[in-house]
Amino acid sequence: MLICGLYYGTVYAKPNDTPPSFEKIFAEVGYKSVADALDDFEHHINQELELPTRVPPISFTHYFGRFNNLDGEINDTLEVKFISDQLPDNHFKIDVRPIQHKITFKKYKSKVFKLKNGTNATYIYDLKFGFNLLVFERDNWQYVFSIDEDVSDKVTPEILVQIANSIDF
Repeated sequence: MLICGLYYGTVYAKPNDTPPSFEKIFAEVGYKSVADALDDFEHHINQELELPTRVPPISFTHYFGRFNNLDGEINDTLEVKFISDQLPDNHFKIDVRPIQHKITFKKYKSKVFKLKNGTNATYIYDLKFGFNLLVFERDNWQYVFSIDEDVSDKVTPEILVQIANSIDF
């Protein structure tokens, strides 16, 4: 037996039924300003960290940082997120962790690029989860840049390499 009900009437929303802002949503899960998150990370690790001075040539409305201090030091990372509340595909993330706790990326389609300081950067694509990565090491850090696959025609591997090269080598 199938029971189907229809409601005919008016639904009223309360004036304060507005969704929370991006700032509030991200603050609730530990994000703060990039400068504050970087400061927290540097104090915890006791080492200075350089971030790129360039970002992808797509529009962002927000950028946040978060120091992830999980159990032990193996998962301690700095996460910097650039997003748009108007264009959800415009999503760029930087993850940085101490090199002794680096993540190894194997068995993925990749291409190697040379950075201006002579080190290799590996562009990893076709990951089946919607992001392409540029992974490289510098000054005892592993950097992982993630770009939404849907904007990879605008943010090419070469552009990610330019962003990596904007770190003060």
